Amino acid sequence: MAEVHRSTFTAGCFLLFGCSATFGATSGGGPHGAPTGSLRLPLDWKLLPPLPDREGFAGSYAGVANGALLVAGGANFPDKRPWEGGTKIWHDRVFVLEPGAGAWRDAGRLPRAAGYGVSLTIDEGAVWIGGGDAARSSAEVWLVGWNGREVAFTRWPGLPQPLAMAAGALVGRTVLVAGGLDRPDATQAQQAFFSLDLDRVSAGWRELQAWPGPERFLATAGALDGAFYLFSGARFLTDAQGKPVREWLRDAYCYTPGAGWKRIADLPRVAVAAPTPAPVVEGKLLVLGGDDGAQAALAPTAHQGFPREVLAYDPVAATWSRAGAVPFSLVTTTLTTWRGEIVVPGGEAKPGVRSTGVWAGRTAPAP
Repeated sequence: MAEVHRSTFTAGCFLLFGCSATFGATSGGGPHGAPTGSLRLPLDWKLLPPLPDREGFAGSYAGVANGALLVAGGANFPDKRPWEGGTKIWHDRVFVLEPGAGAWRDAGRLPRAAGYGVSLTIDEGAVWIGGGDAARSSAEVWLVGWNGREVAFTRWPGLPQPLAMAAGALVGRTVLVAGGLDRPDATQAQQAFFSLDLDRVSAGWRELQAWPGPERFLATAGALDGAFYLFSGARFLTDAQGKPVREWLRDAYCYTPGAGWKRIADLPRVAVAAPTPAPVVEGKLLVLGGDDGAQAALAPTAHQGFPREVLAYDPVAATWSRAGAVPFSLVTTTLTTWRGEIVVPGGEAKPGVRSTGVWAGRTAPAP
């Protein structure tokens, strides 16, 4: 049974987006969740040029097209922090960083201001899926290209339903998307699982059987050796007063096309809203940080940042290990790979506080 954190919740207000909550925690202590040990992965991290914004963004889209790194959209609090009465603003700017460039530059605008969607990179360019803004979640799907001067958007078949804060990954030439919220004021997450065959895009999305566990949002997805993985996340329950409360999950699942789902070892700890999709290093799927809820009862100004610990899942051994730490504290952000490096483009550094930092990690050669 997965470890659970429960929090009071007001519709439209998320802790990770800058709204405080009071948490209580209970522990089920899943039988397979304890890490088997620790390991050291050879990753060297560095900072790329910062995003050209005073505050930075959470929930941006990212990807690679025509050899260039793209980051777009997302949301922040540019004037005041949320506990000071600040308003969350959604953005539509697209930034590009080309190989060898010392700074980002403007590359165009999103079709509309949005964030918190699924971001993937395929041979044809970047694919940005779903997301939303303060008024609605979106089912829109866009193939994003770069011609050296500006981005170009090609509309692809939309998701069967609107989804923000979903998790997705690429298995071969198939895009898989799991979970999410169908509207900003949702009081129930979606147990949705959809696929898109990149060689038959015009056929649209297929609905697949969902994982055999709770619905969720802000999960981490991953892909390795032809299988899709779904880690952690959160869902909503109802308390004794009838109010929605958040349950934080640390269960995990593996989906293999043709064979279906199976439950795998629980994470050693909760890791909500970690950078997704999970990168693969030395045959292991990495969960980079993620929010464990340990500071949820603190005032936002007392928050010390989210966990930096890396959790590594080994599919062969079917076990988790602790794998050091990353030099950043970022959640509600995406992850992509560019020029052989893992890239995490900004995100939420503390509740209500964004980051302009763009981190790149490269596998270091053996000493």
